[in-house]
Amino acid sequence: MCPIKTLNQNKDFRRIYARSKAYVHPALVTYILKNRVGFCRFGVTTSRKIGNAVIRNRCRRIIYHAFRNIYNERLDGFDFVFVARGRTSKLKSTDIEAIIANHIKNSGIIG
Repeated sequence: MCPIKTLNQNKDFRRIYARSKAYVHPALVTYILKNRVGFCRFGVTTSRKIGNAVIRNRCRRIIYHAFRNIYNERLDGFDFVFVARGRTSKLKSTDIEAIIANHIKNSGIIG
């Protein structure tokens, strides 16, 4: 299994926001874009509107954990950006897993 790479360059986030399709849920927004590198890359953004640093970091940890549990080889070749929303901090990682799985299913990557 190929390791998952994290996105941390602003230009990568802007490219994904501009070119990808967004899947929206009250707790999470997912942007998915096909890439040419052959492995999976993902990033997480949290706004200051969500709460203080402790809450924002908790949201990031929940999303990271949920995505790593869902990840499989069929997701290689795609970039994912997850945007936490206000309800994200109140959910568990299993709830976020279900939301991410639903977004991936709706995108048509996995049938």
